[in-house]
Amino acid sequence: MLLVDKIAVIHGAGGAIGGAVARAFAREGAKVFLAGRTLASLEAVAADIEAAGGRAEGAEVDALDAQAVDRHADAVAQKAGGIDIALNAIGVAHVQGTPFAALSLQDYEYPITVYTRSNFITAQAAARHMAKKASGVILTLSTPGARLPGPGYMGNCVASAAVEAMSRHLAGELGAQGIRVVCMRPHAIPQAAAMGSHTQDVFRPMAERAGVTVPEMLADAAGGTLLKRLPTLDEVANTAVFLASGYAGAITGTVANLSCGFLVD
Repeated sequence: MLLVDKIAVIHGAGGAIGGAVARAFAREGAKVFLAGRTLASLEAVAADIEAAGGRAEGAEVDALDAQAVDRHADAVAQKAGGIDIALNAIGVAHVQGTPFAALSLQDYEYPITVYTRSNFITAQAAARHMAKKASGVILTLSTPGARLPGPGYMGNCVASAAVEAMSRHLAGELGAQGIRVVCMRPHAIPQAAAMGSHTQDVFRPMAERAGVTVPEMLADAAGGTLLKRLPTLDEVANTAVFLASGYAGAITGTVANLSCGFLVD
């Protein structure tokens, strides 16, 4: 197992990606502390982990509330002896597909504010405890929108690009303290949309405008990748395991491209 006795905090752990990563971390030996705004979703993930022989605890925490996140991180560190891994996997439904001329300032700003604020708050809370041990891994999430010229993805584009920039800067700030920072950039994940996550809410309006279903829209997107498919939740979760493990000990300040070749670095 790659993460034996590691302590991991996952914000957005009740969602599709957060839950998949939590299960994978626990499978690899980590004790996982699940945080999110919907306790029932966290408890469902924790139940899956415990049924498989893993260790998990859930707590209702708003990743946009700095004081609440700090309290949670302090409680985890006090109980478990520190924090080794942190992942921000929160997701919010936001406007995509609206042309710039018709996009409201509020709809543009919303994803930028949510994703930059939450990633700052959660990374800072975890880093304070990682620095005490001179080791740790902070994982973030973006989308291929960070590199796309549009049209119709202005808020998503700027938000994703900002998270990637924050991750690179954090790697520079925290590297001397033994803390690695890596961003993962998966393309759309059909399983996540099928689970009724915020992904479905984001894609549905675009699919309806195109006169297709969300699965049909995603199938078309798969055809635009080099591998002619989209990433799976298992692939994203297993990549997170690798990046959080000692096998990736020399990797920091970069973006892991999980777009199946939609983007080529």
